[in-house]
Amino acid sequence: MLRLRCLAAIALPLLLTCCTRRADPNTLVMIIESSPTNLDPRVGLDAQSERIDMLIFDALFRRDEHFNLQPMLAERWEIPDPLTYIFHLRQGVRFHDGRPLTSRDVKYTIDSLLNHVLPSPKTATYKHVERIEAPDDATVIFHLKEPDATLMWNLSEGGIGIVPYDSGADFNRNPIGSGPFRFVRQELDKEVVLERNPDYWDASLRPRIERVRFAVIPDPTTRALELRKGSADIAPSGSLTADTVVALRREPNLQIEIASGSIYSYLAFNLRDPILKDVRVRQAIAYAINREPMIHYLWRDEAEPASSVLPPQSWAYNGNVRHYNYDPSRARELLDQAGHPPGASGVRFHLLMKTSTEETTRLLAAVLQQQLRDVGIALDIRTLEFATFFSEITKGAFQIFSLRWIGGNQDPDIFEYVFHSSSIPPQRANRGYYSNPQVDSLLNQAREQVDPQKRKPLYDQVQKILAEDVPYVNLWYLDNVLVHNRRVKNLTVMPSGDYGFLKTAELVN
Repeated sequence: MLRLRCLAAIALPLLLTCCTRRADPNTLVMIIESSPTNLDPRVGLDAQSERIDMLIFDALFRRDEHFNLQPMLAERWEIPDPLTYIFHLRQGVRFHDGRPLTSRDVKYTIDSLLNHVLPSPKTATYKHVERIEAPDDATVIFHLKEPDATLMWNLSEGGIGIVPYDSGADFNRNPIGSGPFRFVRQELDKEVVLERNPDYWDASLRPRIERVRFAVIPDPTTRALELRKGSADIAPSGSLTADTVVALRREPNLQIEIASGSIYSYLAFNLRDPILKDVRVRQAIAYAINREPMIHYLWRDEAEPASSVLPPQSWAYNGNVRHYNYDPSRARELLDQAGHPPGASGVRFHLLMKTSTEETTRLLAAVLQQQLRDVGIALDIRTLEFATFFSEITKGAFQIFSLRWIGGNQDPDIFEYVFHSSSIPPQRANRGYYSNPQVDSLLNQAREQVDPQKRKPLYDQVQKILAEDVPYVNLWYLDNVLVHNRRVKNLTVMPSGDYGFLKTAELVN
C-alpha cells in the first residue's frame, strides 16, 4: 500500500495564535470556498448558488431525508393522466417585498426558461413541458408533451425556486424570494449576506438567527485558522480536508457534527477504449481496488463504501447487487481470461488516468497506481488544471477518471442522465459511452411511471445490471461534516449536505 500513513500525516499547521476577534453576537459567519456564480435560481447550477438559493427561495416541493417529495408551496396536487399535473398552491405566501406569491409567478418562472427570456442551462430540464396554465391565483396546471416522472423533482428545492412575475435577466443582482432568509448584499469573491425573514409563512422554520454572512475563503488553511480564531462560526461539509478536521478536534471552542452523506465518488471508464470495452477488465479493476484503507487514511473514516450511484438514503436505492470486495486473485484471473497475460516485467498493459490538481483526487490516483500494479496494470497519471481536465472528460478524451456527484445523484433520474445511450455528450453526462439496450428500456419505462412503487422495481433492475457491467466503479459516499463554534446550537445535518441547518440554528452568546 502506498505510504498512506505518511500522506495522511500532513496535518494542518495551526500556527496562528493571535487574539480572537469578538464575534458579532447577531451574525453567524459561515465559510464557503467560492462565490455563488448566480443567485437567480433559474440559472445558478454550482453548489454554492443552489444551496444559498434554497434559503432565499421556496419551490413547489421540499425533499425529506430520504429524498421523497413533500409539500412546500404546493399544498396538494393531482395527476389525472401522465401528461397533466395540477398543483394547488398554499395561500398567504408573500415575497420578501410584500407581493403575494400566486400561480402567475410559478408559471412565469418556468415560462421564462421555456421562452428563452432568460438563457439558462436549466431550460433543458423542462423540455417535456408543452404549456402551463394559471386558471386562478391558487392553481397551476402543467401540460406535458410526453410523460416525465421527474417533473415534480425538478420543481422541488435545489432544482428551482419561484421568482416574482417579470423578474428579468438582472434579477440575480437583487434576488427576491419567499424563503426563510432575505438577500442583503453580495460582493464577488468576498461575501454574501442574508437576514432572517420574520414573516416566513412556515412558523416552524422561521430562522432564529438574525443574519448570516457567507465569507468566501478559497484557501483551506485560512478557513481552519478563521475557525480557530473565532472569526468564523461554521465550515460546512467539503470545505475542510479530513486531516484538518482531525486537527481541529483538539480545539476546545469547536465542535464537530458528522452524519452520513450523499456525495458520491466514483471511477469511470471509457467504454470505447480497446482494453476497457471488455467487461472482464472493468470487473478486474473493481476487484483490484482496496477501498477500506483509502477511506481510513485519506478520508479519516469520514466516508462509507458505495455500491450504487444512489445514496442508501434514497427510496430507490438497491444494495442487493453484485459487490466487488478486494480480491486481487480474482482480478488476475479475469485479466488472464480477457487475454492480457503479464509480460516479462509483470505488466499486462498500460492505462492513463486523468486527474485534476485537487489534493485528494491526486492522492487517490497515486494509491490506485500501486494497487493496480499489484495485478499487472501499469497506471499512468496525468494531472491537469480543473477546467482543462473537465473539458477533456466531457469530450471523451480519457481512459479513466474519477469525479464526484454532488446532489445530482439524489434522484434515480441520474441513471437516465448518466447511463442512457441517448445521454452521450454534449447532450448529457454519459461520458463513458455506455450502452445497454436493456438499461435504456428500463429507464424509458421508469420515466413514464409516476408512482414510486412502480418505478422502484425498474430502478432495482438497472442497478443490478450496472453492477455487472461496471461502467463506474463505486468508491464511497462522503460523510457530511460540520465544524462549528460552540456558540452555534441546534444544528441538524441532512444527508444532502445543503445549508438547511441554518433554518434551525441559534447563536448563544
